[in-house]
Amino acid sequence: MLLAIDVGNTNTVFALHDGTDFVGEWRCNTESVRTADQYFVWLSQLMEHNGLHTSDIEDVVISNVAPRVLFNLRVFCDRYIGVRPLVVGKGECRLGVDVRVDNPAEVGADRLVNTVAAYEKYGPNLIVVDFGTATTFDVVGHDGAYVGGVIAPGVNLSIEALKMAAAHLPNIDVTMPQHVVGTNTVACMQSGVFWGYVSLIEGVCQRIATEKEREMTVIATGGLSPLFARGTSVIRHVDDELTMRGLVLIHSRNGPDTIR
Repeated sequence: MLLAIDVGNTNTVFALHDGTDFVGEWRCNTESVRTADQYFVWLSQLMEHNGLHTSDIEDVVISNVAPRVLFNLRVFCDRYIGVRPLVVGKGECRLGVDVRVDNPAEVGADRLVNTVAAYEKYGPNLIVVDFGTATTFDVVGHDGAYVGGVIAPGVNLSIEALKMAAAHLPNIDVTMPQHVVGTNTVACMQSGVFWGYVSLIEGVCQRIATEKEREMTVIATGGLSPLFARGTSVIRHVDDELTMRGLVLIHSRNGPDTIR
């Protein structure tokens, strides 16, 4: 089986793929101080709860945007899995798509992985909106190439910044308000966050389509994507497995001779 690991700024996701489908998925906080031994104890216990074992893992592929985490994950793979992981953006890892930006090395691995998966499933001329620590808009060209994007503050990051900067404002949940105009502080904040981000999504996607002079299909992924998809018709598809599916695809495009 293949273990796909997506290291984000906030959370790290481990998913096990049996060659046909995902058979398990587990999530933890992204922490640079977590050791290889801790990864093994944590993951092995969760896998056993699902009737799986670390001995079932035959290979590992990693997407990583937190550089300090990668070392311990490599040690975990070497010591407990007995493999050297394929790391997106490292060695001679083949994506199967071009990266047409000023400095390809600057592009987050998760954004490249999403590009690969989105093009494989939805075809060309796409905008992938990922609701993570940052809200990112990634543009997939007519031939599947990654051609650039937009980075905006994430929803929860914006809420936290608002709360820290204005002492009298409470913490709020992200929800879809029934009305745009709120009649109390919490309702006003919820409206500002939800409809503000809906307007951001609609406005940025429209400007990208205008700049590219073509219709673009918008794909949303990330934890808050189903919620925001309810607020706008711009989002055509919600795909929670986009990143993990992209990791599986990239792994399939790299043979055993790939330098890792």
